[in-house]
Amino acid sequence: MDKLSFLKQYRKSIEVVSNRDLLNIEKENMPAKWIEIFKETDKTRKKDKLIALWNSVCEKELSNTISYLKENLLEFELIVDNGQYAVLYSVKSENDEILYYEGGIPTNSISEMQQDWSNVPESIKEFYEKLHNGFYYLPSRAMGLVPVERITHFEDHEWGILEELDGPLGVNMATTYGYFENDMGGYVAIDLNNCIGDVATLWFTNDKPEYNVDFWDIVDEWIVIGLQDQS
Repeated sequence: MDKLSFLKQYRKSIEVVSNRDLLNIEKENMPAKWIEIFKETDKTRKKDKLIALWNSVCEKELSNTISYLKENLLEFELIVDNGQYAVLYSVKSENDEILYYEGGIPTNSISEMQQDWSNVPESIKEFYEKLHNGFYYLPSRAMGLVPVERITHFEDHEWGILEELDGPLGVNMATTYGYFENDMGGYVAIDLNNCIGDVATLWFTNDKPEYNVDFWDIVDEWIVIGLQDQS
């Protein structure tokens, strides 16, 4: 099965943006740095510019992810799905499969959590506003940082696990948001009332949470696990 046929199993309207169409993209729909990367015709320089952009935003926070992409990224393309642009990453897994990851175009429109966005740790805001509005395995839309519109506000969900937990909760559900999710009921969440130093909570739908973990350490580790093997 070719790549586009495979992707259309998950997104019916997905299309790859041609070089010709790239020239017509309005600047308000795409940051200048991304336009510059996609206009680069030399494949090596194009990848180098991409890695440089990742490094400029999250070299310290996602060092292992960046190293894996540097070694195993086969191709990246601009795609459009229902009028929304995104970047499609084709990454080689440890068993030589090709895995498709999606990175949304950076966003400054944070309407879904506008009132709380100013309280989000700076490093997380930088990722969403300067690199990608989420970066995740395309078929499951998980195993990565979810787009802003899919960030989980804990207060809006029923959590059966709450009935099994002893003692007071270590997070305030009204101010807690899940930015990363795997596809097995695990979240990396931030309580905006307690996030100095990127302190986070590993939250599970079927196990007790782990408090006071480092947000980026967990996210970096889990992204690489996904990139290595999604089977």
